[in-house]
Amino acid sequence: MAQEIFRRYEKKYKITREQYQELLGRMITRLSPEPYGKHTICNIYFDTEDFQMIQHSLEKPCYKEKLRLRSYGTPKEPDLVYVELKKKFDGIVYKRRIPMRYEEAKKYLYNGIRPNMDSQILREIDYTLDFYQARPAVYLAYDRLAFYEKNNPDFRITFDMNIRARQHVLELDKGVYGTLLMPWEMLLMEVKIPGAMPLWMSRILSELDIYPTSFSKYGTYYQNYIEESTEKDFKERGVEICA
Repeated sequence: MAQEIFRRYEKKYKITREQYQELLGRMITRLSPEPYGKHTICNIYFDTEDFQMIQHSLEKPCYKEKLRLRSYGTPKEPDLVYVELKKKFDGIVYKRRIPMRYEEAKKYLYNGIRPNMDSQILREIDYTLDFYQARPAVYLAYDRLAFYEKNNPDFRITFDMNIRARQHVLELDKGVYGTLLMPWEMLLMEVKIPGAMPLWMSRILSELDIYPTSFSKYGTYYQNYIEESTEKDFKERGVEICA
């Protein structure tokens, strides 16, 4: 069973399409596009009934984690998807994921039917599911263009656009649609680096007055579309929300 583990720093930047074109023009000689071109990434985020995981993440603690099911495009049951556990500790992102057939992943995450396999990563996901009693919480998708540095494939830059999310129909195979989280003319750039930012990249960002920002796709959707209604619902039911 192929397992994937990533350890890196991730920096995010909100940019306009005009800045995007200017950036590409300046970086194009140093970068190569990923072979699959523009593609759509689809996710189901898992959380507690009262959204404890994303609430904790938004408090910007030293340690936080997210659990999600990810596909590249809209999957059918035999297609490969990824169960991912993303952790961030002291500014470093650790992503651990396992590939499964979509049908198998649904049985595992939605119905508690564990796949006939074993690994350290799967046991960590088991623990997270059980500890949080995690359930499907939000569908989130976006279109991505990805590049890597020609002389250093571990240095990657991605551009996410048309970020949309929904709180209903929480299955990956039901289509790519939802509420837009950013205006059409805005993109989210993510720079993924194993260590320090390359000097040439820092220089370009400085020349274009592009600065890092704090932006969570899931967190933005939660704050803008879920938080208030969730608190109201729990207060009406007399349930105490865990902060």
